[in-house]
Amino acid sequence: MMDGFDWTQLLDFALMAMLLAVGIAIVRLRNLFAAVMLMGVYSLLSAAWFVTLDAVDVAFTEAAVGAGISTVLMLGAMLLTAREAEPVKAGRHWAALVVVLATGAALFYAIGDMPAYGDPNSPANAYVGLDYLIRTPQEIAVPNVVTAVLASYRGFDTLGETVVIFAAGLGVMLLLGLGGRKPRRDTEEEDEA
Repeated sequence: MMDGFDWTQLLDFALMAMLLAVGIAIVRLRNLFAAVMLMGVYSLLSAAWFVTLDAVDVAFTEAAVGAGISTVLMLGAMLLTAREAEPVKAGRHWAALVVVLATGAALFYAIGDMPAYGDPNSPANAYVGLDYLIRTPQEIAVPNVVTAVLASYRGFDTLGETVVIFAAGLGVMLLLGLGGRKPRRDTEEEDEA
């Protein structure tokens, strides 16, 4: 075993490479079922990456919403559509590539303004964040500060987000008609005649 080698960083690079490979595969697929399944895999890989970044709450949300609910809703929506995607004109591919490259260039340009990784004087580690780090052990006695913030300090906000996600899922279920519809009587009578 090598001293000083960061195995977590190697795992991060491996997960990013898998995310890139799965993303390219999703874009190239025409089979909608396979694309939906790979999007679930992409969400699970993202959740694993968030765990390595010590963002367990974000990983849990990504696994539940991204891989769980979204996959089920996409499969439900796919029942109402075709199984194969229609071919797209080549001109639309180039326009999408230009938009993606411009967005990527803007993001790389913005990297220079970000604070250094782990900088204790960065805005995220000062002001309110520092106050949460100091007060959490005395006021809440929860070892994970992020969990303490989400469950206690911002408990009503988290409850509101949960209600919004539940209402959105319920609305999609109602739109898809997953409750089952009874056929109308006049349609049945026309079929018998």
